[in-house]
Amino acid sequence: MMSIFEQMESNVQCYANSFPVTFNRAKGAYLYDTQGRAYLDFLAGAGSLNYGHNPEPVKKALVDYILADGVAHGLDMHTDAKAGFMQAFQTLILKPRNLDYKMQFTGPTGANAVEAAMKLARKVTGRTNIISFTNGFHGVTLGAVSATGNQHHRGGAGVPLSGTTRMPYCGYYGYNADTLKMLDKQLSDPSSGIDAPAAFIVESVQGEGGLNVATFDWLRGLQALANKHGAKLILDDIQAGCGRTGRFFSFEDAGIKPDIVTLSKSISGFGLPLAVVLLKPELDEWAPGEHNGTFRGNNHAFITATATLNHYWADDRFEKQICERAALVTEYFQAIVDELGVTHARLKGRGLMQGIEFRNGEIADRITGACFDEGLIVETAGNHSQVVKCFCPLTISHEDLEKGLKIIQNAVTAEFNNKLQAAS
Repeated sequence: MMSIFEQMESNVQCYANSFPVTFNRAKGAYLYDTQGRAYLDFLAGAGSLNYGHNPEPVKKALVDYILADGVAHGLDMHTDAKAGFMQAFQTLILKPRNLDYKMQFTGPTGANAVEAAMKLARKVTGRTNIISFTNGFHGVTLGAVSATGNQHHRGGAGVPLSGTTRMPYCGYYGYNADTLKMLDKQLSDPSSGIDAPAAFIVESVQGEGGLNVATFDWLRGLQALANKHGAKLILDDIQAGCGRTGRFFSFEDAGIKPDIVTLSKSISGFGLPLAVVLLKPELDEWAPGEHNGTFRGNNHAFITATATLNHYWADDRFEKQICERAALVTEYFQAIVDELGVTHARLKGRGLMQGIEFRNGEIADRITGACFDEGLIVETAGNHSQVVKCFCPLTISHEDLEKGLKIIQNAVTAEFNNKLQAAS
C-alpha cells in the first residue's frame, strides 16, 4: 500500500530519499522513527539544529510563552518577544565582539535574507552586479540562486539568471594561486568585461559546496578589495554561523567586519524559521515597507532565540566545548585520511562542519548509506556530492560524538575493504 507521502508529496523532496523512514520524536542528538529505532543525527536540520532537538531550557521558554498567550504573529510590529531578542543579541553577541549592526527581519528563510542583502547592496551603491564565488550556495529563489554555483539548483530556475559574476573562491585553483589578485586585476581593467560590483557575497566555509575553507588572509584581502572597488562585503553566515565553526560568527577569527551579514538556520535555536540581516547603520537606506513580507519576524522564534543566547552564549564555555568536540572530529577524520592516503580521501572544513572528501559521489553515497543502516544520519556535500559531511549538534555529548565517528570509520573501512576484495 502506498504511503501518504508517495501519494501526495512532490518528487522535489530529497532528504526523505536518503532516509526512508518516518520519524515521530526527537531529543538531543537523536531522531526516533515510528518503530522506536533511534538514529544519531549528524545532519542536524542541515545546520538548523545546532543545539540539538528540543533543548530543555529553550523548549520551556517557548511553552511558557505559548501558554501565556504571547503574540504569535505580529508582522513587523513591536513586541516584547522581539525586544528581548534584539537586546540579548546586542548584549551577548554584538557588543563583546565590538560589532555595530542594525537588524532587518526578512521572510523566515536564509534565501529571504540573501535576497534582501543583495537588494540593499544594489540600492546603496547604485550598481547591479553581485560577485559570487565558485561552489557557493546562497539559496534557490531567483536572486539567491543567481549567486549559487551549483548547476542542479540553477537549472531549476527555468529562466536565464543574471546580475551576478562568478569568481574563483579561495583555493579553487590550489592555495598557491592568488585568486584575489586575479579579481583585482579584472576589476581594475575597464576592458575586462566585469561590471563594477555592488557587493561580494561569500561564505567563509562553503557548506553545500563541499566544506571549502577560505583562509583568514583571503577573507581579510576580500574585505580590502571590496573597500578598494567601492563594493559591499556580504558575509553569508547562514550555515557556518551560530557557533558552527567554533565562534558565533564564522568570520571572527579573520578579524573582519563585513558590511552585511545574513543569518538564519540556527539563529532561532530551536529549528523555528527566522532570518536576520545585519547591516552597518550607514547602509540603512530602506524606505518603510520597501522590502517586506507577511512572516518577517517570528515571535515564537524570538523567544527561543533569546533563551538560546542566554543559556549558551552568556560566557565562553560553550565555545570551548565546540572546539573540544571539533578536535575529536579532526582526530578521527585525519586518522581515516592517513589510513587511506591522499589519493583516496582528504580532510575538509573547520570547527564542527568537517568532512572527508572521496574521489567521487558514488563512494560517499555508499558510505552514508551504510551509516544509515547502522543508525547514523549523515549526508554528503560538494560539487559531485563527494564529501561525507559531519554536522552533528554542537551540544552533542563526547560519547555520542565518538559513537557516530566510529560508525563513519567502520563504514569507510568496509567500503575500501570491499574494493580491495573485488580487485583481488
